[in-house]
Amino acid sequence: MPPSWGAGALLHPGRTLANKEPHRLHENREFQGAGVRLKGWWFKVEGVKRGTVVYLHGSGDNRGSSCSVADHFVPMGYEVIAYDSRAHGESDGQACTYGYFEKQDLKRVLDQLEAKAPIIVLGASLGAAVALQAAAEDARISGVIAVATFSDLRTVAFERAPFFASRGNIEGALRIAEKQGGFRVDEVSPTLAAQKIDVPVFLIHGMNDKETPPAHSRRVYEVLRKSKTLFLVPNAGHNDAINGASWKKIDAWMMKTAGLGGLG
Repeated sequence: MPPSWGAGALLHPGRTLANKEPHRLHENREFQGAGVRLKGWWFKVEGVKRGTVVYLHGSGDNRGSSCSVADHFVPMGYEVIAYDSRAHGESDGQACTYGYFEKQDLKRVLDQLEAKAPIIVLGASLGAAVALQAAAEDARISGVIAVATFSDLRTVAFERAPFFASRGNIEGALRIAEKQGGFRVDEVSPTLAAQKIDVPVFLIHGMNDKETPPAHSRRVYEVLRKSKTLFLVPNAGHNDAINGASWKKIDAWMMKTAGLGGLG
């Protein structure tokens, strides 16, 4: 396998567009990220706002997957913000860096929110990894819900490489990706970030996840120092770990976990 192929697959997971507008009342917004424009939606609440949930989608996905999140949280009093990650959907950017630059994009988005309201970041897969890396650096994040995160980019790159790719192929692909994407692969590590997180973290992972095995969330869980919860979802894979059972766990976590600014 030419290493350039692997680097291209890593940096350019593919763009898909949200195929329809949400049925729930929202504003179309353009957020300024770290040198990129991010297309997003802002779902507002009626009445008293309890907090803000920022939703971060997975690799190859877009903000369209936020609709179910908004349907769940908005009636409970949480506004929901979702945007296409850099190099995804309608947002700017030529390369996905798996949190290296994406955490800076999230920081810029948070700059545009009210400082008083508690902020929970809910991320799925790539989004979960970004949320964890951002929470290690941004004190405005009150809590993280990380669904199907990877523990570090190097490990998951080796795990997901095709069977015919040699170790040399993969290492070469990572070096090319670093050069073209302007980032350091070994600095993309939710596990390293977890050691610096001081807010509650709820990790969710499908027990049958073949794409990113549950061991990734377990590794993150083991090094978290503060309030932490791990829920392994029975009979769930990579893309269906948020189901009825996990929503109940999420609601309970939001209500009882200390340090979330009085939510619940």
